[in-house]
Order: sequence, then structure tokens, then C-alpha cells
Amino acid sequence: MIRLYDTKQRKKVDFIPREEGKVSMYVCGPTVYNRIHIGNARTFLSFDTIRRYLTWRGYDVTFVQNITDIDDKIINRAREEGTTAADIAEQYTEAFINDMHAAGVLDPDIRPKATEEIESMIELVSELVERGHAYEVDGDVYFSVRSYEDYGALSGRNIEDMEAGHRELAADGQGLEDRKRDPLDFALWKAAKPGEPSWDSPWGKGRPGWHIECSAMSRKYLGLPFDIHGGGSDLVFPHHENERAQSEAACDCGFANYWMHSGMLQINSEKMSKSTGNFMLLHEVLENTRPQALRMLMLQTHYRSPLDFSDERLGEADVALTRLENTLKNMDWQMAHAQYEMPAAIDTDMLLAACYAAKDEIVTAMDDDFNAPAALGSLFTLCTTINAELADKTISQVDAIPLAIVRDNVVELLGVLGLDIASEDQEEEDTYPFEVIFLADDLAGYDGADVIEAVDVLLDARTKARENKDWAKADAIRDGLAELGFSIEDTPQGPRVNLGKR
Repeated sequence: MIRLYDTKQRKKVDFIPREEGKVSMYVCGPTVYNRIHIGNARTFLSFDTIRRYLTWRGYDVTFVQNITDIDDKIINRAREEGTTAADIAEQYTEAFINDMHAAGVLDPDIRPKATEEIESMIELVSELVERGHAYEVDGDVYFSVRSYEDYGALSGRNIEDMEAGHRELAADGQGLEDRKRDPLDFALWKAAKPGEPSWDSPWGKGRPGWHIECSAMSRKYLGLPFDIHGGGSDLVFPHHENERAQSEAACDCGFANYWMHSGMLQINSEKMSKSTGNFMLLHEVLENTRPQALRMLMLQTHYRSPLDFSDERLGEADVALTRLENTLKNMDWQMAHAQYEMPAAIDTDMLLAACYAAKDEIVTAMDDDFNAPAALGSLFTLCTTINAELADKTISQVDAIPLAIVRDNVVELLGVLGLDIASEDQEEEDTYPFEVIFLADDLAGYDGADVIEAVDVLLDARTKARENKDWAKADAIRDGLAELGFSIEDTPQGPRVNLGKR
């Protein structure tokens, strides 16, 4: 039984999906006026991991994530750049999708854009007006917060102590509070302003408020109530509180059965902010680090807990990732050099048992509110066991088949967390830097252009140098590879290179 922490209930609860064997899941997407920062990325990576795990556990997951492509921030950005809101939205929607692909985040099953769902939003606003939960003022439509008795239950706020939510309509020459019946009321529909994008509606030309978008799109594509609504903890209030209120007021039914929120991200123990100069965009981070190392860093902290990001921690995550990669490379090497006509040399039954035990531990950890750090701990323990068993061994062909099964299990378990580490029999050109060709030319007279062949030439040259007691040349080859991020390991089957910290 999977248990998850439900924000509304403020405790872990059993997860019972609406329909057996299926999960309906909605996670708020970006407002596309800029490239996303790593705080946004933390949310998207967290729910990508949760989705992957639910799928691996056998659920048929329908994952919906919206694109907010009409908003005050988009309009303001367009004015600043002398272009249209549509052009800004298109530019940054493409950038967002590219950033998600670069970070290894799977595409949603459905990715609706707000501007393509206006009709469903108008329908929802009309229902709220008809039911007495919303009212119109000069082309603007507001939700009456006090008409919904359960307002504040999600965020745990007392309605008497609240202040109005943000992103509200500013009226020309008139205070916002004068236009609304209650300062807590929020905009569902905003009357058109000169030069701004607008659509026809029963209340005149205008555009949707921010909160109504997700309510309309989740209802259309998942139905109500759906299983899981996710997002960053900064969205609990006002966005998710308002979503829930307007959705449930319109239908007299539940909206989302479970609310999940990821923790905030800090930079060097400080809140990320443009004013403090520690604002980091995802694509800038990925220019200087491997995407899998960033995922490793984020997996090392529980998705609900605050995450402290720093270059030092990112480097440590890269080293941890390398440990896992080298375990796979270790097994690949052993299987490629397995000897014929010799008895079994390793305890493959023990390794297989360790794999199955690790799988059970990972299920236990992830079933407990998706505890990825505990799952990672089981993976590292398994890899330590594998490396210890293979140390200083020459395996036989008898060992190779069960070791391949062990390897497949490790790859599967890594994939559960989204750590899709490439196998050695795939493109190795990505592993070796092109500079290794120059090193092989300088130290071994290599005149080719294949990085894998260049490494083999260097290893052969080092072996001959050691046989001839030419220690200076052997050390030069070792040191040259070390400068490129690799170390040489002498094994019973011969020398090989291992990936060091890149």
C-alpha cells in the first residue's frame, strides 16, 4: 500500500486511486515569460520521479501539466521586448520543453495551453455565476470567497486573517477593493484593456484569471474528483486554495483527492532571489553539469523537505553518480572478459539475492511517501556489495549470465528514480573527451580519430612501457588520463580506465 503526505489532511494517508490500477495526476506547469529556474526544476523533477515510480509499480498514469501562456507577466515581458504576448509565450514554451528534455523529465501525457482552453474556462466561470459563487463588475468577474464555506482548509488559514491573493485586476482610477464586494475575492475573468490579448465572453471581451485556468483544464482532461494535484509548496496559497474553492463550488463535488507539494529550494542556505544575485536558471546550471548529477542532488533530499543547492553539493552528487556508473562499468568489463573452461568464481546467488532485497527495500521506501533518499541508500548498498564481490576476481562464463541479470536489475532500479545511466555497450563516445586523441598522438603516435581506439592505444602503450621499465612514459600516460578525468585500474584481465569526477 502506497502512503503519501496529503497537504490538506496534514498527515500521511493511504493512497486509494479513484479507479483501481489507474492514477489521474495534475501538476501545475510554468507561466512562460522566462526560462525556468532550478526551484521550478526541483518541483518538476520531484513529480517526474513520483510518476515514474507509480508507473513502475504497475499503475496506468495519466499525467497532465498545463502551460500558462496568457498572464500579466507575459504581457509585461512583451511590452519590454517590443513584441506580442503570443510570441513571448511561444518562445518560452519551447524553451521550457527543451529544458525539461535536457533535465531528463518525461513529457506529460497531456499538455494543454491556457489560450487553447478559453471556452472551458468561460463555461466554468458561467457556472459559478449561475450558482451565486461569482459576480460581474464592469466586465470583470470575481469569485466570492465567503460563499464557499471550506475556504482555507487546504492552506490551513483562517479566512478572517487572510489578505487578498495576488495577480488581481488593477482598475484604472479606482482602488481594487472598491470594485470587489470583499477584499478576499479574486478574479476569474478580467475585462480587456487596450492592446492586451482578449477573447469574447458573456461579460464582454477579456481574458481568464490565473486560478481558473488549472481548474478548467484539470476538470476537462481528468474529470472530478481526480487523484493527485501536485505543485511547489509556494502554490498552496493562494493558487491551489483558489483552484479548490472555485472547482468545488461549481460542482458541489470534490476536486483533487490528494494534494502533494514539493519543498522550497535554497541557494547556499539562502532563499533564491533576483535581488540577492543568487537566482539560477535551469539551462545555465545544465551548461556546467550533467543532468543526471542534478537529479542525483535532488533525489538526496526528500521531495517535501527544503533543498539546499550549492556547487559543492552538486559536485558531491556527481561523485555519487559516478560510483553507480562505475558499478555498471565494472560488471560490463567483467562480462566482456569472462574466461572459458574455468569454474564459477563469484557468488552470483548472493548477488541476485542482494538485488531482490534491494528491490524490496526500494519499494518499501518509495511506498512511504516516495522516500527517494532511502531508496538511493539501498541502491548504493547494493552497488557496494557487487563491487566487493567482483574485486580482484576473474569471472568465468558460468558467472556471466547471472551477472547480466544482476546488471539488468541495477539498471531497472536506477530507472525507477529516473537515473537512466547509459550502458557500456551503448555510445561510448560520450564517455571519453575528444582530447584523448591528442594525448594518444603525443604519447603513443596514434594518428586516428576514434576516442575509444585512442584509449586502447594508450593502455597498450602503457603496458609496453611498464614491461620495458620505461616508468616515465607509463606515468605520463596515467597522469594524462587523470587530467582528463580518468584513472587506470590494473586488473587480472589487464588495465582498464575508470571514470573519475567529471
